[in-house]
Amino acid sequence: MDINRLNEIYLDILKELVNIGAGNAITALSTMLGKRVDMQVPTVKILEFKEVSDIFGSPDTVIIGIYFDLDGDVKGNILFALDLSSAASLIWNLMGILANGEFTDLEKSALEEIGNIMAGSYVASLSTLTSLNMRISPPAISIDMAGAILSVPAIQYGEISDKILFIETQFIEGEKLIKGDFFLIPNINSFDRILKALGVEVNGK
Repeated sequence: MDINRLNEIYLDILKELVNIGAGNAITALSTMLGKRVDMQVPTVKILEFKEVSDIFGSPDTVIIGIYFDLDGDVKGNILFALDLSSAASLIWNLMGILANGEFTDLEKSALEEIGNIMAGSYVASLSTLTSLNMRISPPAISIDMAGAILSVPAIQYGEISDKILFIETQFIEGEKLIKGDFFLIPNINSFDRILKALGVEVNGK
């Protein structure tokens, strides 16, 4: 599928799905933190893998990545990525612990749970809207350079799909802006399946 055609035809539909999913995810996060969390309108783009590392400024930028395998009617990966400052803010709000960049196992576990709740909310919304069965695996966390973290889904799915759905979600708790990036990486057949479930013609079919 031509990426320009994808952007042109499908982006409005994907944005609506993402807005619903993001709203549910922020509601779940607010419940988890026990605080009001506001959300800015998510930015949604369909990118090629080679464009992704530029999102973080440099492939050498250290980030936190929380991975999920996606299975069922839709197969692929989900990656929830946070910069270190946003991750520290979440730890502070959830646990009252001031993380200094060297995250403990307990703090990593808390970030995994936050990622799990948010990814689960996104997937549940998408599953409901498409009537497709989708399941996510338990989370796996990694703290590394952006280029290294993003190379995992690129290697795993690069041969069957060079497209990635990028969702930039910015949310605010108090005066703190927290930025989280979702990458939904369905294989190419699953991308078609999602769109067909939404009534969008794919390749003229």
